[in-house]
Amino acid sequence: QVRLVESGGGLVQTGGSLRLSCAASGNIFSINAMGWYRQAPGKQRELVATITSSGGTNYAGSVKGRFTISSDNPKKSVTLQMNMLELEDTAVYYCKADTDRGWSWGRGTQVTVSS
Repeated sequence: QVRLVESGGGLVQTGGSLRLSCAASGNIFSINAMGWYRQAPGKQRELVATITSSGGTNYAGSVKGRFTISSDNPKKSVTLQMNMLELEDTAVYYCKADTDRGWSWGRGTQVTVSS
């Protein structure tokens, strides 16, 4: 069983920064990709950013230039540095991992941006 634990969410004012972290544990032989998704109230879950095991990244257009995803493969972790936060970034952020055991989701961490 794969377990993902997110941390780093919280309350921040517009223009501020937060750093989210996600650590994977369990009987994992390999990780193909990890990423962050978010779900705002009343909206569908959407992709924020992903990173492959070879370092390839993909970002949602709304966060490009403001968010940076990085990973530490030996530690099986992924980090999302979020800068210049906007009210529209308020959501529950979920970590997702594609491993040799399949896809797994974390429970989410709340990010609230206030004016």
